[in-house]
Amino acid sequence: MSHDLRVERWFDAPPEEVFDAYTDPAAQREWYRDQPGWIVQAKCDLRVGGRWTVAFGPPGAEPYRETNVFEQVDRPRRLVYTSRVTMPDGSSFDTGMEVTFQERDGRTQLTIVHTGFPSAELRDDHRGGWPDFLDRLARVVDARVAG
Repeated sequence: MSHDLRVERWFDAPPEEVFDAYTDPAAQREWYRDQPGWIVQAKCDLRVGGRWTVAFGPPGAEPYRETNVFEQVDRPRRLVYTSRVTMPDGSSFDTGMEVTFQERDGRTQLTIVHTGFPSAELRDDHRGGWPDFLDRLARVVDARVAG
């Protein structure tokens, strides 16, 4: 059985700004500025078949690692990719991601459909983490639009 979730968020910016902040490695490093001293490494090859890798965690500890492979890239409307998350203990799990960026009246509705969690508990952990992630993304988008 697969456990899925859907998350939505509005941004006061055009889809191009939100899409670029979502996929930009520099922005990803900025998302973790609230975690002093955390190690954050990010690379993104934004093309079908390209890899997007992120490693993050406190210094001196094994980091969390995400390895994503793009299946569809339609800037600034849609991303589809597979995601493998490797936990600090070496365990891992795979999920699918579909992210859409829909413009309405100069704003962007970001919708994330995150599929394939192996357990309801893991899905619920991510459901609890998405709001914080999207708050961090909004901070980057707002700074870019204001700047």
